Amino acid sequence: MLYTILCYNEEAITSAWTKEEDDACMARLKVVQDDLVRQGKLGPVARLVPTTAATTLRKGGEEPVVIDGPFAETKEQLLGFYMVDVASLEEALDIAKDLAVANPGVGSYEIRPVSIFMPNGNT
Repeated sequence: MLYTILCYNEEAITSAWTKEEDDACMARLKVVQDDLVRQGKLGPVARLVPTTAATTLRKGGEEPVVIDGPFAETKEQLLGFYMVDVASLEEALDIAKDLAVANPGVGSYEIRPVSIFMPNGNT
């Protein structure tokens, strides 16, 4: 089953990391990623640019409204995601725990089953 692991953290904290701190974190995450690749469980991985570059289309009124920034004011922002192909939620949670150890500080990982996956936009 495919699961997406959504990575949340306080953007103000991760954006303040030095290049060395960021490189060290990415190296620790790569160890987890390389292990998942060897097991044939890792799908797409994305690290998003800061929310200052985001644009949101808010619907619900008569006309959609385009606004700058993320869709909601929250303390933690979505920074990226992993897609994993595993047998169970428990296995996805184990991967999220490994990512949490590799990535210092506060934050959270939201694990959600994927119902449709179209890697090239095709069904």
